[in-house]
Amino acid sequence: MSFQAYLDAVEDKTGLTPRQLVDLAHERGFDGTTKAGPILEWLKEDYGLGRGHGMAMVHVITKGPRIGTEHVGTDGTHRDESDTLWLDGKATKPV
Repeated sequence: MSFQAYLDAVEDKTGLTPRQLVDLAHERGFDGTTKAGPILEWLKEDYGLGRGHGMAMVHVITKGPRIGTEHVGTDGTHRDESDTLWLDGKATKPV
């Protein structure tokens, strides 16, 4: 599953776009200095997200939408089309 697919699934599971969750996380004081544990706990308690989907959100909450290029443009299972993740919801994602 691609990184972007994890974020799209987070939207399906929570009803919120990844950007909305990032904004909520920042309102709670989570930022680039926050360890994964407290964020994962919040996401599990409030939204029922498991570890995999939670860790995808931890990345964008603490590091932003950029990812490494290791899987960008490959044909493997974890491939992504871009090194920048789309956080504004599946319905508005450019084709």
